[in-house]
Amino acid sequence: MTELAALADRLLALHRPGDPVVLPTCWDAWSARLAESAGFSALTVGSHPMADSIGRPDGEGMGIDEVVARVRQITEAVSVPVSVDLEAGYGLSPAGLVDQLLTAGAVGLNIEDTVHSDGGRLRTAEEHAEYVAGLRAAAERAGVHVVINARTDWFKGKHGDEATRVDDAIARMRLCAEAGADSLYPVAFHDEATLTRLCAELPLPVNAIAKPDDGDLAMLRRAGAGRISFGPTWQMGLAAVSKEWLARWA
Repeated sequence: MTELAALADRLLALHRPGDPVVLPTCWDAWSARLAESAGFSALTVGSHPMADSIGRPDGEGMGIDEVVARVRQITEAVSVPVSVDLEAGYGLSPAGLVDQLLTAGAVGLNIEDTVHSDGGRLRTAEEHAEYVAGLRAAAERAGVHVVINARTDWFKGKHGDEATRVDDAIARMRLCAEAGADSLYPVAFHDEATLTRLCAELPLPVNAIAKPDDGDLAMLRRAGAGRISFGPTWQMGLAAVSKEWLARWA
């Protein structure tokens, strides 16, 4: 576990509000190597593009064994730390999920509050924080400071009242911070004012999502983001260009 512990510490140190680490969202060994060769110091694996790459739907359409096999291919192909979007945990206990993550050679994870295995319901704030606490405890037992990126779909799913949505999301994320998360991911394409408020009022680095072709890195820095990822948008952009090329030959 010594090597994994060192990689986890490297990943954690990259999370700096106002000077965010950019984690290209990969889906296979080819995309991971491409991102590493471009000079990125860490990577994340997206559940959506990874599922697409093997013909599965997002939302835990992949089985955990398929996820581990795919991520293992990625971690064996690169030397930088790798984080993985593990959705809502694939129905596993926190300890079981951490074990699978480390088996795959990854050292960070996203955990979201939409429970795909239970009809797509949203975990309560307390339930989500409890799962995060379980992840932190399992990681400590394993001797690896797994970098936990606690995600809420509060904005994405337009939950609650619009007038209090930011306040409600902040309250949910603060519970995750208290439970042992390392970064917080209120997933949505936020405007600068909203992102600035989230970064100012949350106690941990905030993960912002951006599109690699037209995202505004300067704005994300001004707002105070500590981490940036692409979701499925890198893969989607490549697909759009590929369709244009292929249409010339169809």
